[in-house]
Amino acid sequence: MKTTRFILASASPARRRLLQTVGIEPIVSPSNFDESQIQETEPGKLVQILAQCKAEAIAPQFPSGLVMGCDSVLAIDGKIHGKPVDAEEAIARWQLMRGQVGDLYTGHVLIDNLQNRTLVKCQVTRVYFANISDRTIQAYVATGEPLKCAGAFALEGFGSLFIEKIVGCHSNVIGLSLPLLRQMLEELNYDVTDFWK
Repeated sequence: MKTTRFILASASPARRRLLQTVGIEPIVSPSNFDESQIQETEPGKLVQILAQCKAEAIAPQFPSGLVMGCDSVLAIDGKIHGKPVDAEEAIARWQLMRGQVGDLYTGHVLIDNLQNRTLVKCQVTRVYFANISDRTIQAYVATGEPLKCAGAFALEGFGSLFIEKIVGCHSNVIGLSLPLLRQMLEELNYDVTDFWK
């Protein structure tokens, strides 16, 4: 089975790059879904709901497409952290995170309009943060990178310097679990190679 289009309902350059790395050139169609209207305190449920809302927002525009929605949050001691609103919040967040362990949750949704099927999954990766100085935190936040990311760090950027180790799926921390995507495609009777250009 082959579909003509793989649509990414996300403005995230990191997610797009992950897909491109494995040969999938997605049509990028950000949903602009208002995340603030969803009130959920369990991180696994939250990311799945948000990912589904994002995918559903644009799915009707692509009747023959396969639409992927994703959402990520970091949880430390059960408390959810999304993107920091400003540099001050990012600094405070890093002062809290340093030397700690967090869980990065990413919700993954595939809506297959051709088969009228929807899959909703969550992947969790454990992240161990380095115990870095205030000076390093301020310099990192000044790069602007932490303001664009759930959890206030980018594993594929400067942030990789401050992660001691991860346990679980590496690409999940960047925003999309590639092994989980492959499994979801197989569940929908596709082969990931169907989407290679």
